[in-house]
Amino acid sequence: MKLRPARTMRSLASQSWSRYSVKKPKKNYVKALPHTSLLIFRMGVDKPTYDLHLMLTSNQYVQLRSNSLESARLVANKLLERELLGNYFLRVVPYPHNVIREKKRATGAGADRLSQGMSMSFGKPISIAARLNRGQTVFEVKTSRQSRNIARQALVRAAAKLSGTYTVVVKELKPELN
Repeated sequence: MKLRPARTMRSLASQSWSRYSVKKPKKNYVKALPHTSLLIFRMGVDKPTYDLHLMLTSNQYVQLRSNSLESARLVANKLLERELLGNYFLRVVPYPHNVIREKKRATGAGADRLSQGMSMSFGKPISIAARLNRGQTVFEVKTSRQSRNIARQALVRAAAKLSGTYTVVVKELKPELN
């Protein structure tokens, strides 16, 4: 079964379900934890000589699935790697920990006799998501001043892959000279 659209899961109206314990499995609210698509959080080379810090921040409360964060990371890293070739550091800030559940329903003729209605409507875990607050950073890029436009373009392309609205914030850094 294919993924449901992001618009069905991006709101924060429901309660967060993230309790999963390895040590005490009987205390789990979530019995089986789905795997996350996002496995790499740091890319590039973290040098102390970078003098520019760009951040992609959220303008609203939104919930992002791990596969959308992964696709945004791939788009941003691909552009930065092609244009800057190791002269950048990209970091994904939020960690997807919220479990998204779905109640599978039968569709088609006679589906009303096959579905269980509201009995056992808790649903099965299908995905993992990260919950973002207003003003929270999603991606960080550290680079040099002459690479400002390329890093900004990478964050704008990453924002196009995510649901919600985002702003690119630029901060000047003082490089650490050792």
